[in-house]
Amino acid sequence: MGDKKFQVRSKIWVQDDEGNVVFGLGRLRILEAIQKTGSLRAAAQELGMGYRAIWARIRATEERLGVPVLEKKQGGRSGGGSFLTPFAEKLLEDFKSMQCKVEKETDKTFAKSFEEYLDEHTRENN
Repeated sequence: MGDKKFQVRSKIWVQDDEGNVVFGLGRLRILEAIQKTGSLRAAAQELGMGYRAIWARIRATEERLGVPVLEKKQGGRSGGGSFLTPFAEKLLEDFKSMQCKVEKETDKTFAKSFEEYLDEHTRENN
């Protein structure tokens, strides 16, 4: 059995003052899928989720933020679709940036605080 290596992981989200999730990794993935596919239904299919589940999360996010995150285009000859608002595009960008910074800081803190200790003690027990 080889030496074990350990990593720490963190998960962040934004919540309101009542503890309701406003935005996190799940909603980020939903918005990215809508951005990619141009459709709630196609995004739901891509993510393996139900249309209603995705729509409920989008609606809850918009209600809690007080700002729309989707623009909807009615169907017709050219077809309909859903598109991210400029606000939602900025939200995605900023959230991903924050997640990256948190992960880097978490990795540094873990390395400084635990990595050597865990490596040393797990080697002794193997």
